[in-house]
Amino acid sequence: MTTQGSRPTGDVVVQKYGGSSLATVSQVRQVADRVGALARSGRRVVVVVSAQGDTTDELVGRAEAVNPRPAGHELDQLLATGETASAALMAMALQRGGLAATALSGARSGVLATGPHGAGVIVAVDTDQLRTLLDAGRTVVLAGFQGVTAEGDIITLGRGGSDTTAVAVAAELRSGHCEIYSDVPGVFTADPRVVPDARLMPDIDIDVMTEMAFAGARVMHARAVELAALYDVDILVGRSTATRTGTRIHRRDGNDMLEDRTAVSAVVHDADIARITLRTHDTPDPSADVFRFLAKESIPADMTTVSSAPDGGFSLGFTVRRSHAADVGRSFSDLMAPRPHGVEVEDQVAKVSIVGQGLLSRPEYASRMLASLVGSGISARSLTASQLRVSVTVPRSDAVRAVGLLHSEFGLGAEAGAVPASLTPRP
Repeated sequence: MTTQGSRPTGDVVVQKYGGSSLATVSQVRQVADRVGALARSGRRVVVVVSAQGDTTDELVGRAEAVNPRPAGHELDQLLATGETASAALMAMALQRGGLAATALSGARSGVLATGPHGAGVIVAVDTDQLRTLLDAGRTVVLAGFQGVTAEGDIITLGRGGSDTTAVAVAAELRSGHCEIYSDVPGVFTADPRVVPDARLMPDIDIDVMTEMAFAGARVMHARAVELAALYDVDILVGRSTATRTGTRIHRRDGNDMLEDRTAVSAVVHDADIARITLRTHDTPDPSADVFRFLAKESIPADMTTVSSAPDGGFSLGFTVRRSHAADVGRSFSDLMAPRPHGVEVEDQVAKVSIVGQGLLSRPEYASRMLASLVGSGISARSLTASQLRVSVTVPRSDAVRAVGLLHSEFGLGAEAGAVPASLTPRP
């Protein structure tokens, strides 16, 4: 991603609203009232919106009813209409409230993207039109989740793409700050739907949040947080109907990095994974070919393990999204033919991770993690560790129990220090 403009725009506020915040006409009007109040206070506002409610799922269902394997080009054209409609409706609601507002589709937003359809990557944001509209006193509403290729085709950015749009726009406008609003009040020490005493974190280091997002936390997409880290954009995550609580994601300064801080910040799980193991016999190491294929298809792999045997055998294992597993397995069989090989796909597993700071330097945390799981009868496999994350795979049926055990083991519950309802993250 490259910056098209150089003039700082610190008075610009970039806000993103998720589909659950815009599901009904009443909710659209509520968000418009909130945006309108901010605009009337003298701030210039860019609003990035997702498709309303379950619109994207409904559009995917329609596409699959017509063609079970729709072409990516046409599917992207269809899916982009959800966010485009949201942007138009939001601009109309703002205009109803007396504000000058303009809705921009992905094709007009200045977001340039590349890559495969359904998994586009933002390479630049041309902010000339945005700046012109903002300078003219207009509130700008962008359709998130999409951009345009160099050839002029619409391309969608994949899951969490609207978050990525908002952070990219904030980075290019040099606002230094981006607000992400949805139906959750912020980032918790674990998924509060499975751990009732999970604690809201008022602030979190941006590198830790990147690991949480990649490991399965659904609050934000990993690519959006990575982009914020690269361009020094603070993120505020909160509920669209709240006014005071939320989580600030930012680069913590040295004063926050004390040796006596608790190393583990959160427990994260991801049940939407599969583990793939490729085994070969008396053949050259196929790792380069395997990862070249994954890169071409924009399929991220995690928890990679590699081993070789004296007889020339070779084993490569990693986790991918369950939705990718069948296609990856078939593609590997084709890739390895006619060499002797075996491909195993395990789709009844889940990834459970502890995330924090200095975990590799403190091996006792991995030891406690494994002891807690094994002591409770949960089989833990495929451990990988870094300074920020220790992950294991467990049987999918045990994932929720594993999260609860680890949350308790590392003292992350509300009794360890509940966040006051009046606490407000710094803007």
